[in-house]
Amino acid sequence: MHLNKAQQKAACHFQGPCMVLAGPGSGKTLTIAARIENLIKRYKVRPEEILVITFTRYASYEMQNRFKSLMGGVCPPVTFGTFHGIYYGILRWAYGFTSANILTGEESSRLLGQILALPELDLKLEVEDEQDFIRDLLTEIGKVKNNGLDIQTYKASVCPGAFADIYQMYEKKRKEMRKIDFDDMLILCHELFKSRPDILEKWQARFRYILVDEFQDVNKIQYEILKMLALPENNLFVVGDDDQSIYQFRGADPSIMLGFSRDYPDAGQILLDVNYRSTAHILNGALRVIGHNEQRFSKEIKPHAGKGECVHVQEVLDVTEEGKYVIEGVKKRMEQGVPAREIAVLFRTNRDARILAEMLAEYQIPFEMKENIQNIYDHFIARNIKSYLKLAAGSRERRYFLDIMNCPKRYLSRECLESSRGDFEEMRKFYCDKGWMQDRIDQFEWDVKMMENKTPYAAIQYIRKKIGYDDYLKEYAKIRRIREEDLFEILYEIQERSKEFQSFEEWFLYIENYGQMLKEKKGRGRKDQTGEQGVSLMTMHGAKGLEFDTVFVIGGNEGVTPYRKAKLDEEIEEERRMFYVAMTRAKRKLVISYVKTKNGKELSPSRFVEELLLKEGESRH
Repeated sequence: MHLNKAQQKAACHFQGPCMVLAGPGSGKTLTIAARIENLIKRYKVRPEEILVITFTRYASYEMQNRFKSLMGGVCPPVTFGTFHGIYYGILRWAYGFTSANILTGEESSRLLGQILALPELDLKLEVEDEQDFIRDLLTEIGKVKNNGLDIQTYKASVCPGAFADIYQMYEKKRKEMRKIDFDDMLILCHELFKSRPDILEKWQARFRYILVDEFQDVNKIQYEILKMLALPENNLFVVGDDDQSIYQFRGADPSIMLGFSRDYPDAGQILLDVNYRSTAHILNGALRVIGHNEQRFSKEIKPHAGKGECVHVQEVLDVTEEGKYVIEGVKKRMEQGVPAREIAVLFRTNRDARILAEMLAEYQIPFEMKENIQNIYDHFIARNIKSYLKLAAGSRERRYFLDIMNCPKRYLSRECLESSRGDFEEMRKFYCDKGWMQDRIDQFEWDVKMMENKTPYAAIQYIRKKIGYDDYLKEYAKIRRIREEDLFEILYEIQERSKEFQSFEEWFLYIENYGQMLKEKKGRGRKDQTGEQGVSLMTMHGAKGLEFDTVFVIGGNEGVTPYRKAKLDEEIEEERRMFYVAMTRAKRKLVISYVKTKNGKELSPSRFVEELLLKEGESRH
C-alpha cells in the first residue's frame, strides 16, 4: 500500500478530532481504510470500539471491502454503517424496534398519495408527475425533521400553500399506524441520548473512535448526535469536501463542515492535495470555476496525471443539434476504443435529458439511466395532442373526445357523449336547441377534418395556432398559478420531435416504442440486452462519487445550470458546486455544450461556462 504524504498523515492520526479535506479523486476511501488499519495494528485499538459511518449502503460496502483487502482478507469486527442504519440499531437496542415499526420509503409514498386525495384537504393539485411530486414532498418533510424546523413558520418550496396541512396530516396518520419513518430515527435517537445520559454513556464507551465519510453532507440533527456520541474523548475523524456539498435540498448543511474548527478548536486539519483522477486541464478548469465560491476552504490541489486534452466547450443551435453533437462525440470515443460504460452524459435535471434519451434510442446506442427519466408523452399536453391526432386519423373513441373537447374551452358537457364511440352528430343532437353550441361542434369537426392529411408537425402547429391551444395553455397556467414557460417547453419539445415523422401512424408507433424502451431501461438497471453496460445518462446529483473516462455535460446555459430557481448567493454557490462535481467526474475528456435557442427563445451560456473560459487553455467553437 502506497500513501502520499497527506494521506499518510491522515492515516496516522490517532486521538482527538481531525478534519480531512478530500477533493475529488484524492483517494479518501483508501485513506480512511488505512487509518482503521493503523488504529488496530499500530495503536492497538479494539476493532469493536471503531465506528465508520457513510451515507449509502454501497459506500459502506465499498469501504468495508477496501479495509478487508488491507487486512489481508480478514475483516475484524469494526462497525460499518449508514447514519440511519447505526441510529436504528441504537433504537432497536433501546426500544426493541423491529422492521415492522419502520415506515418504508414505499409506504411513506403510498401514505402521501392517500393524503393528497383526501377530500377534506381539497388540494386540487395539478402536477406533471405524481411520483416526482411525492418524492419532493418527502424530501421537504425530511428537511423539516432533520433541521428541527417549526412547520408553522417554515417556507416550503414544494406546494407552499398547503405543505403545512400535508405535513401535519402525514404525521397524524403515521402515528396512528404506530410507525416511524427514516427521519424519525434521527429525532428519536437524539431525544433518547438527551433524556437518558446513562444510555448515551454506554454507546460512548462502545464507540470510542468514530470516522465519518462525506462529512459535507451531514445535517443538523446527524451532527448533534455525532457530537454527543464522540464525547468525552472527541475522537471524531471526519472526511469530506466542502466543494462537493450538493444536498441542501435534503437538509445537508455545508456550514457544519466550514464551522468544524469552531466546535473543535484543537482539531487537526489535513488536505489530501493530489487528484489521481483527472488530467491537469480538467482539474484546473474545475478549480477555476469553484474558485468563484466565497464560502469554502481555499485549496491547492495538484493533478497526478499529465496535461491531457483541453476542456472543450461547444455552442450548438438547439437541443436537437446538441443531441446530435453528443451522439457523434459518443460514437467517436467508442470508435477510439473507449467502452460505452466509461462514457457519461450529465445534466442538471431529468427533463434536460429527454430529447437525448429519445435520440440515443433512435440511433440504437446502448445507454442506461441511473434515475428515472419521465416519459414526456405521458404529460397531459402530449395526451391532448395525441387525442386530437387520433380523431384526425379517424378514431372515434369517446376517451379522445372527452380528453380535448374543452381544450380550448367549448363548454361541451360529458353527457353529450353517452356511447363508447364518440360522434359529432350525437353531440349536435344533445344540443339541438342551442344554435351557438351547434356552431362550436361544427367548428370542432371542421378542425379535426382540416388535420386529416397533415404531418404530425403541421397538425400540432394547427392545434396551437388555429384551434387556440396556446391560448388555452396560457389560461391554464394563470388559473393554476404555474409558469406558462414550463408548459410551453413541453409543447415545444413534443412538436420539435414530431418533425421527423410523415404520418400520424408513424408517430404513434414511435411514442409506443419509446415508452416501452423507458420501462425496460428502468427495470434493467445498468446493462443493456447484451449484458454490456451502456453510456450513462444521469443528473449531476446522481453522478456524485462516480468517475468516467469521458464526460459530456449538456445544457450549459444560464437558467439550466445554475437552475432558474436559484436566486440567493448560497443557492448559486450550491449550483456552482454541482457543476464542479459534474466536471470532476471526467478522467481524460470533458466536453461541455450549451444551446443558443430553446423553445424559440435565445439563451445565454451559463456563468459557470464563462468562468471556465476566463483564462486561456480551453477551446471554444
